[in-house]
Amino acid sequence: MDGLLSQEEINALFSSTDDDVAETETASHSDLLSPEEKDAIGEISNISMGTSATTLSELVNKQKVDISTPKVSVITWEELVNSYDRPCIFIQIYYKEGLDGNNILILKERDVKIIADLMMGGDGSNIDGDLSELHLSAISEAMNQMMGSSSTSLSSMLETKVDISPPDATRVDLNTANAGTIAPFLQGSFVKVAFRMQIGTLVDSELMQLYPIDFAQNLYKKFMNSTEEQVAAATPAPAPEPAPAPQPMQQPMGMDMQMQGMGMQGMSMPGMGMPMQGMGMPMGMPMQMPMMQQPMVQDVNVTQAQFQPFMAMQSPLLQQENIDLLLDVPLEVTVELGKTSKSIKEILDFAPGTVVELNRLAGEPIDVLVNGKYVAKGEVVVIGEAFGIRITDVIR
Repeated sequence: MDGLLSQEEINALFSSTDDDVAETETASHSDLLSPEEKDAIGEISNISMGTSATTLSELVNKQKVDISTPKVSVITWEELVNSYDRPCIFIQIYYKEGLDGNNILILKERDVKIIADLMMGGDGSNIDGDLSELHLSAISEAMNQMMGSSSTSLSSMLETKVDISPPDATRVDLNTANAGTIAPFLQGSFVKVAFRMQIGTLVDSELMQLYPIDFAQNLYKKFMNSTEEQVAAATPAPAPEPAPAPQPMQQPMGMDMQMQGMGMQGMSMPGMGMPMQGMGMPMGMPMQMPMMQQPMVQDVNVTQAQFQPFMAMQSPLLQQENIDLLLDVPLEVTVELGKTSKSIKEILDFAPGTVVELNRLAGEPIDVLVNGKYVAKGEVVVIGEAFGIRITDVIR
């Protein structure tokens, strides 16, 4: 019928209207961070997670860990729920020094089970069964050490001490979870930093880090202020202007005329065979030329030459990235419980059950060596079914 819309056209009209509203809402909360702020947050996260990858590799039996360059965006809770697997593990990290606020790391439940199994000495295949408190405790410890390494990198970039409190891991079902109960900032728009995390051939997944908007903006300001201070400190001071050259001393005109007159007295007159008589001197005696006065010596102001110092100008971000090239270099860490000396005869007498006494008392700190160099002391701890060491003193 003329002038009437079909049902398909009505549905298409409402659908396009809903799409326009969604696009408008997405554009509005995406503008909460400028492109410069997103780039800086991405660069900070990239450097921080680069050091965290090395730490995680040591925890999971030296499996190769790769964490890709992050992607920064601004999203809402609804968008997060629609885009991520469920259930998942939320790890909350609170900053207690250097920064004010908190952020959340999100991992898939399967990835948490694999990491926990590797930390306890397994091969990553023991992931059957429900998630237990042991899994949550292991992943909390892993994230604690990872974010501790990240905080060290932040301290270097921001030139201020950054410290965190122990993380808290919770299993969350995105279908039924209340965003405000998990963290108040999840009720509005927030920053999502997404990484691709690979652990050997066992894990190829997405790791997410969530920031409040104001936390991300404050982090950007601190980063830019630190960068400007580093550039200003590296800029050489302007060289002082050279001192003016001393002017030559002018000889008085009267002195020149006097010297010329004195020189004329000793000259012979043309056509005469004897010298000119003068100043009452006897005839026939040659005249002596008067002594010429020595010119006056003027003090000269001498200053040391000033040259502009040569200093290589490098961006602080470039310097940090160059340092990061060394962070993935593997080092051998050895824990030395003690030592003793035995003769060849005593060693040949070794048998199952033989007790070898070491030169260290029970409860005394043990030595930690990196590539054979003594770097720290610690105490033996047990993590699940594996031994570990808690660092108690670092040798500077």
